[in-house]
Amino acid sequence: MTEITASLVKELREKTGAGMMECKKALTEAGGDLDKAVELLRQKGLATAQKKAGRTASEGLIASYIHMNKLGVLLELNCETDFVARTEDFKTLAKDIAMHIAATNPSYVSKEDVPQDVIEKEKEIYRAQISGKKPEHIIEKILEGKVEKFFEENCLLEQIFVKDPQQKKKVKDLITETVAKLGENIVIRRFARFQLGETQK
Repeated sequence: MTEITASLVKELREKTGAGMMECKKALTEAGGDLDKAVELLRQKGLATAQKKAGRTASEGLIASYIHMNKLGVLLELNCETDFVARTEDFKTLAKDIAMHIAATNPSYVSKEDVPQDVIEKEKEIYRAQISGKKPEHIIEKILEGKVEKFFEENCLLEQIFVKDPQQKKKVKDLITETVAKLGENIVIRRFARFQLGETQK
């Protein structure tokens, strides 16, 4: 079995932001395998984040991001306490999300915010494109996939985070990681994106 050295614990801590004891425990459980330990910590973090999801988040901050004085974003990001709202981790998360919004221009925060009539209209468009070409049960499966794709493109939480080098991490994963690290529920309340010269919808 691999020896759990202080440098290995430090490396895991830097990768995940988890506490020393959690890192040591995860490495022991993973038999010294760093990648496996990262996975274990992520699973635990996810479980912790899910437990905290029901808690009221009424503190937080308004973050702004301005790009070349031509594009701006205002974001309200909520947490449970003023103490967490003042931490560097929380401020960084808010700034990163505001910058992401500037780059991707999402229309909604989450899937739940998309009106049913918008989803039905999307389905109609997709159905018209493929009807008659495939059997009905296949069409339904394709429509499900197309709607998921629509969510990924238009809902902030479902979008791939622009700064993720692997292009795998979604914005909601970024929030989950921060929830696990800070121990409080974090919610994107709302956002507004302004582009110079654009007309209001």
